[in-house]
Amino acid sequence: MTATGPGSDFERDVLAVLRAVRKGEVVTYGEIALEAGHAGRSRAVGSLLATGTHRVPWWRVVNAAGRLVPGHEVEQAERLRAEGVEVDEAAGKVRFRRR
Repeated sequence: MTATGPGSDFERDVLAVLRAVRKGEVVTYGEIALEAGHAGRSRAVGSLLATGTHRVPWWRVVNAAGRLVPGHEVEQAERLRAEGVEVDEAAGKVRFRRR
């Protein structure tokens, strides 16, 4: 298993992918992990984002069902809408196209 601590290859790889996610694009934790070369590490991607210590577009990442981040739904929905993403607030989900 790859280390996930600060400065690890995992962190570097994931942050590089996250920084490349463009305005109006929505991706899943699993897609980020896969593109970063760490397939199957979607929970670790979520844990990394949960630290809040990195300046990356966290609001562009949802779970595989399109659900918004629990506890941050309002802010995430506002940020996504500002980028032209359709958000179904009643369901707490986005409609997104796969990368």
